[in-house]
This record gives sequence, C-alpha cells and structure tokens, in this order.
Amino acid sequence: MIAAAGRRRRGCGFGVFTLVMVTLLTGLGVWQLQRRVEKHALIAALTERLAATPGSLPLPAQWGTLSPQGDEFRRVRFAATYQPAPDAMVYSSGSAVREDISGPGTWAFMPARLPTGETIVINTGFVQNTMQDRSQQDRAVTRLVAGEPVTLTGYIRFPETAGALTPAENIAKRLWFTRDHLAMARTLGWGEVAPFYLDLEQPVPASGIPKPGPLEVHLKDDHLQYALTWFALAGAVVIAFGIWLRAQGHESQLGKPDR
Repeated sequence: MIAAAGRRRRGCGFGVFTLVMVTLLTGLGVWQLQRRVEKHALIAALTERLAATPGSLPLPAQWGTLSPQGDEFRRVRFAATYQPAPDAMVYSSGSAVREDISGPGTWAFMPARLPTGETIVINTGFVQNTMQDRSQQDRAVTRLVAGEPVTLTGYIRFPETAGALTPAENIAKRLWFTRDHLAMARTLGWGEVAPFYLDLEQPVPASGIPKPGPLEVHLKDDHLQYALTWFALAGAVVIAFGIWLRAQGHESQLGKPDR
C-alpha cells in the first residue's frame, strides 16, 4: 500500500512536470511561428520601401513624428551642402544591408546643410580598413566638401543604441562603434541635427571613396527551424513520460504477490 501510494505521488508529480514542460515548449514553438509571420511582413515592408521611387525629404515640422517603425529605410532625394566640419568614423566589420561591403572599415559620417538652414547627418559611405588610419578617411571626405549644393539620394535611418559590450568612442580619432549620429553631433560641434540620418545611395564620388550604394534586405529568417525544434522537444518530453509511465506499470505488476 505504502509503495503504491509513493508510485502514485511520483506519477502525479512527473505528470504535472510533463504538462508544464509540454505547455512551455509548445508555447515557444507557437511564438516562433508568430515571429515568422511578423518577420515576413517586415521583410516585405522594407523591400517595398527600398525599391520605392525616392520621395521628398519630410519637412522639418514633421521630423518629430517620424519613427523607425514607420519610416526606417524610407527612400528620399533632396539637395544639401556638405559642411566643412570634422567628420566621424563608425567602425564596421561588414554590412547586413550592403552586399558589396565586406571586411573591416568605417562609415564616414558628415553634416550637410539644407537650403532652409537645417542640418542632416549623412552616412556618405564605406571606407575600407580605416579604423586605425584617420588620415585615410580625412583624404576621402575632404574631396566631398566643395561648398556647392549636391542632390543626395538615400534612405532615412535612425540612431542605434550602444550595447553593454560596445566599446566606447575614441574622441581623438573621432571613431565610434555604433551609429549614434546625435552623439557625434554633440561631441563634434555639428549643432542641432535632424533626429534621423541618411544612408547615402547616390551620388558616388569619382574616386569611389567613400563608397555609398543601394541597400538590400538580408534579415535572418530561422523562425520555422526554431519552431520545429521546440515542437520536437515537446514531443520528446511526452515520449519520455510515456516510457516512464510504462516502466512504472511493469514495476507495479512485478510487485504484486502471486495468488
């Protein structure tokens, strides 16, 4: 009797544990499927924005209403004049949205003045292998500052937030490790700037340096694989419980006295 009661308690405990684990693992699988639907919608939206005909730059009065959810990668075209101010380097080991960029280098960020007087920060393009060579980037961006308005085509982007492991900026080299154009503007004296920056697509300098270019969507989509993994683990827990329950049944049969 005592042994049978102990087996029942163990069975109930293991059953509850199995139910909790199966519910949790199945929930994670369903969540990954939901993420997959959201990721596909995001990829479709970004692809549409990147392929759209360039529109006008939003008016300064509208800048406060722009958001990453509604306006990231919005393609625009406008005239501006690069300012003779210190540029900033942003280190990169490659790009998730530029297939033509590989290997270490830096993005060259510079302020540009609109005809109406406002300042917008421009990511003018990639300069390869410049993390330790400030003079190389200086030579590249000096060619851009001609004092004449130029028509710029590119994509609206919003500043990044540094992570816990992101290195601090190197002010002496004007080197950053995150695309925080607002911090660059404060540090380098660019004045008040737009809350977004522009990833430049055109024009390409005659030298090709810095190297702007079109953006493409390359977001990882492993959610189906993750969902199947969670569902498989849920199934494995159910099978393990079934094997254990069957073993308990055999043990119970063996424990009965012969009549």
